[in-house]
Amino acid sequence: MAARKPIFNQQVLYDTTPLPDSIPKVKEIGASSGPLLSAAFFIGARCKDYNDDYMQCKTEKPGRGEFECMKEGRRVTRCARSVLEDINKSCLEQFRAHWQCLENNNHQLWQCRPDEWRLNKCVFQNLNLEKVIPDQPKQSTPVHLRKSQVFAHNVILPFDRPFVAGQPEEPRRTRAAAKEEAT
Repeated sequence: MAARKPIFNQQVLYDTTPLPDSIPKVKEIGASSGPLLSAAFFIGARCKDYNDDYMQCKTEKPGRGEFECMKEGRRVTRCARSVLEDINKSCLEQFRAHWQCLENNNHQLWQCRPDEWRLNKCVFQNLNLEKVIPDQPKQSTPVHLRKSQVFAHNVILPFDRPFVAGQPEEPRRTRAAAKEEAT
């Protein structure tokens, strides 16, 4: 017989056996999918080495990597948690606006580009993390920097501009100035 007693409650199996002391304890992130999606590229930028170590461990130990790669997984969780804490300290208003937009628009990134641009700018200025899409061809404009979003419900206004790190920022126009130019 097993020394542990599993609890079965409404189709979910909970194993109450504590993890061994060799696996470091880490507080879980505790965020829903909206904030995680909003911060995903920044988590990927800062935690790339930890993610690569974890995936290498999982590849080298197929079928039994869940337990044997727990230390690497905990490092990934700790790093992701630190990114979210830093974004909350530095860019809370922009971060909240972006993830709430994602929650309200079925997690469709193209519906929330102006909020995303403001978040990207704030994170780059405060944390020096830049959103980069992996394997993006150099000669094409990344999808998150395009001013025309084909499937978006809302039109991107002329004074909303994507943030591109390293480029001089153009002066922002007000809505009134944009309307005057349009007429």
